[in-house]
Amino acid sequence: MITLANLSPNVGANRKRKRVGRGPGSGRGKTATRGHKGANSRSGAVIRPGFEGGQMPLQRRLPKRGFHNKFKVEYAIITLSQLNHFGAGCNITSEMIIGEGFAKRNQPIKVLANGEITHAITVKVEKISTAAKVKIEAVGGKIIVLE
Repeated sequence: MITLANLSPNVGANRKRKRVGRGPGSGRGKTATRGHKGANSRSGAVIRPGFEGGQMPLQRRLPKRGFHNKFKVEYAIITLSQLNHFGAGCNITSEMIIGEGFAKRNQPIKVLANGEITHAITVKVEKISTAAKVKIEAVGGKIIVLE
């Protein structure tokens, strides 16, 4: 029967720590597994990530592809079914949408026409699709597009 008193790890599961720089009798004395001379044998030597010993590094060997537009605006997408979550006659702002967890704080919001809206609401957002605008106005809602 195995109890806490007679448990032991599997054979080879535990190994002794490599103790370097503890004299010639240890087998890892003198250079302490660092080799002779060179930057890595010295204390304080740091090789930056991606350095390949002077060989042209991988990030420079690979070709550059495509184009990245640094001015592109990423919108948080909100659907009409998510807006239906708010009560009738509610003035919905970006802060309310973020507060409900439908969008992140640092993104402008765009409303799309997925789902249905059943009651009149007022929506103040940065962007809205034409189909969503038609559906909101059809139930008596109002849209205010922010700049």
